[in-house]
Amino acid sequence: MNLQRQIALTKPELISALLVFTLIVVVVLSSRLTRLTSGTSVLFEEQIEVILNEDTGLEEMQVHLDDRGIAYDKAEMEWAARILGWRKMQRGRYVFEGEYSYNGFLSKMARGIQDPVSVVILPGITPERLAFTVAENLHFDSDSFVQVLTDSSYLAEKNLTKEELFGRMLPETYLIYWTSSPREFLSKILREFDNSMTADFREQAEELDLTLNEVITLASIVEWEAKNQEEKPIISGLYWNRLNRGMRLQADPTVNFALGERRRLLFEDYQVDHPYNTYMNNGLPPGPITNPSLSTIEATLYPEEHDYLYMVANPEGGHIFTRTFSEHQAESEKWRRWLREQYRIKRQREAEEQANEQETR
Repeated sequence: MNLQRQIALTKPELISALLVFTLIVVVVLSSRLTRLTSGTSVLFEEQIEVILNEDTGLEEMQVHLDDRGIAYDKAEMEWAARILGWRKMQRGRYVFEGEYSYNGFLSKMARGIQDPVSVVILPGITPERLAFTVAENLHFDSDSFVQVLTDSSYLAEKNLTKEELFGRMLPETYLIYWTSSPREFLSKILREFDNSMTADFREQAEELDLTLNEVITLASIVEWEAKNQEEKPIISGLYWNRLNRGMRLQADPTVNFALGERRRLLFEDYQVDHPYNTYMNNGLPPGPITNPSLSTIEATLYPEEHDYLYMVANPEGGHIFTRTFSEHQAESEKWRRWLREQYRIKRQREAEEQANEQETR
């Protein structure tokens, strides 16, 4: 009887205690659940890049955060990963900045939602330089990229020679995922090239009785020659004039390409026996010598109309254009005199510096 009386007396208290306990549990659980989706669980005060070279567990991923000094609650993140099921992070490149919930932060890597890399391809470069640029930004090395550029099966699949393939490396800024393979990257560029060759461009090429490969080949020579945008249509028109008159192009860049290096040419260089030497062979070379920009391709398809047949470099970095060979000879002599004077000034400066060094010893 006393026990029943005691239970009856404490029942409201037990109920109150149970309610309080339940409330505490709900509050704690609610607080933790809120942390799963709230945007204040992981804070990045500046933009950081996390690169996972392979599929990675939670602990390995946390090492990346620790290495960058990111402040977070390790135990709480592990709890969140267990609750959410995000414990395996996919290989890739991820960029973080600002505040994230655990769900937002972990799910991005667990689902492989990568941030693309910005890869800039410049006009008039070499395959080696392109390979270095691409490999510097993506996961593969330059040798792997060069191998695909010259792979016979890949070239046969695209129905291109290695020079034609490289000529289509359209200068542009490309957004691509870090995990992309060399073939995937090249396929993206080729799609961009095809999209950039508008119907107007293709119709103009047909009107000029040129294949697309021939357009790119001539544009590649213009790209190598032109030091500024304004000269591109002029240089294009000059080469068109020579082609239409049955003259050899006599383009120095094709000799540089045949030699495999960019430098000032010597007299004997022009005699090199090579299919790309337009001093020794008629018409266009077999393929592009570099990758022309879209503006150069346009200038090649729509050249400036004039009577120029010759050009020679000038001290300002451009060219002097002439109509006759005698005019060309006169301008070439001016250029040679200017070069000789520059060499003289250089030698004099070097001699003075050497003398000054000896005096100070």
